[in-house]
Amino acid sequence: MTIAITGATGQLGRLAIAHLKTLTDPAQIIALARDPAKAADLGVTARAFDYTAPDAMADALNGVDVLALISSSDFNDRVGQHRNVINAAKAAGVGRIIYTSILKADVSPMLIAADHRATEQAIRDAGLTATILRNGWYSENWTGNLAGAIDAGALIGAAGDAPFTPATRGDYAQALAVVAAGDGHEGQIYELAGDETITLSDIAAEVSRQTGKQIPYNNLPGDVYQGILESFGLPAGFASVLVDVDVKAHEGWLADTSGTLNRLLGGPTTPLAQAVRAALA
Repeated sequence: MTIAITGATGQLGRLAIAHLKTLTDPAQIIALARDPAKAADLGVTARAFDYTAPDAMADALNGVDVLALISSSDFNDRVGQHRNVINAAKAAGVGRIIYTSILKADVSPMLIAADHRATEQAIRDAGLTATILRNGWYSENWTGNLAGAIDAGALIGAAGDAPFTPATRGDYAQALAVVAAGDGHEGQIYELAGDETITLSDIAAEVSRQTGKQIPYNNLPGDVYQGILESFGLPAGFASVLVDVDVKAHEGWLADTSGTLNRLLGGPTTPLAQAVRAALA
């Protein structure tokens, strides 16, 4: 069974391929990337694949049985890019497509969920056999910026005491590999999240504990947080998406206690303390 992964040179793609190589013959794995040369160190076959170049996609998917579509990080017509991949997969006769969506994408009012909901619908419209991985928030969405927060003396956001059940990129990548290489996942929609329910104050407390510095969480009004994000250089549109995440997280849209990710991994997800420790290292 040949398995191809889009966005293979990205952070999630690299980790997914590393896990996949422990589950199946590396000769059966294809890394799809805009620049195949950047995938040379992955130890698998690499093919050129650009979400915005649909004419070349079908050839790149020749012989692929399972295609993992890692959602595009380009917010410029992201759904259109995904449709290009979905149409090419159908034309190439791909047997199953896996898509990395977001928690509760079918009903979530979050702005960030809209593209994922539309992509899931496009997969259904194409009639492809699919496995949908509705990933929760990534721990790295916070821990990736810890250096700046420590320098500033505080974590900031607009989430208040909203509950999150994050998991690390490595956790989600391992789940992707398990689902790609395994049987019985056809037609399944998995709501994936970490084992711990935390707040941003919990993250600040853990950072404080590990650094020995008092790093509080400062909760801000949405418009103030928006202005700060824009001052960091984020485009206004993307900043508004992040503010929307924080504000609407109060309603539990990024919290899930089903334990589905734990079951797919066959064990616990990465604890917050470990994720913070890795980031600080």
